[in-house]
Amino acid sequence: MTELPSTKPPQVREITLDADGIPLSGLLAEPLHGPPRAVVVAVHGGGMRAGYFDSRARPGLSLLQLGAELGYTVLAVDRPGYGRSAAHVPAGQLLADQSVTLHAALADFARRHPLGAGYFLVAHSNGGKLALAAAADEGGDSLLGLDISGLGLAYAVDLPQLPGANVRGEWRRHWGALRLYPPGAFQQGRALVAPVPPLEAAELPLWPALYPGIAARVRVPVRFTFAEQEQWWRHDDEALDALVGLLAAPKVTIARQPDAGHNISLGWAARTYHFRAMAFLEECLLARDAAVPVRTP
Repeated sequence: MTELPSTKPPQVREITLDADGIPLSGLLAEPLHGPPRAVVVAVHGGGMRAGYFDSRARPGLSLLQLGAELGYTVLAVDRPGYGRSAAHVPAGQLLADQSVTLHAALADFARRHPLGAGYFLVAHSNGGKLALAAAADEGGDSLLGLDISGLGLAYAVDLPQLPGANVRGEWRRHWGALRLYPPGAFQQGRALVAPVPPLEAAELPLWPALYPGIAARVRVPVRFTFAEQEQWWRHDDEALDALVGLLAAPKVTIARQPDAGHNISLGWAARTYHFRAMAFLEECLLARDAAVPVRTP
């Protein structure tokens, strides 16, 4: 008798990576059948944890479970200064050092897990800064691509309004309208909240000055998504032209996500956004598979 494929959702488990002596905690979901087609690395924003990408407020909202169902391994990491690493780097790390730590953690992961076609980064807010920095650094051109939400170039608020080590920022700007989130999302969100490490907080005002140098070294496809009620970043035409114009990436896509606030992956729109992020990954894989072979002399 032929057995039907299992319909149980992929399991999400905790994992700790060794980033050259710094333990990075996180969450891992792997495909139920066969090796992964690629590894999706999910990078959370400021003041959150890896669980941002594993919403259980409603079935289907978790990026980890969805990605694994589609045949990918999904690894959501706690950035330096969050989770288990907080005891080792209590002040967190500046962006350049975060990139070094992330690359070391991914090298450790690769020693123990199949990668398929390689790494694809899905990042939110401050995590998007790390994704761009990781792509700009040595070895970054081996990434399949970046899908970033909740990050721009020009802030839509005055610098004193930015969240910091002892300031969460204006609550409404993080979330937008309450109707955009399912019941239970805010209770779950409270469990995910963590202090912004001091070094990360101190670097927040510097992003408009840091971005041009980073963007000029990014040579993988990038997709930016702005929620309909994004309130931390300018996303008018002028601001988006500046954001895109500085990137050396071979392909840059700008997307709008209706019915969403800044914390897209905790809202009703999470599943829609995650499917679109996975579709962008598929486009990156297609471009790589269909690329004209480079002739060697």
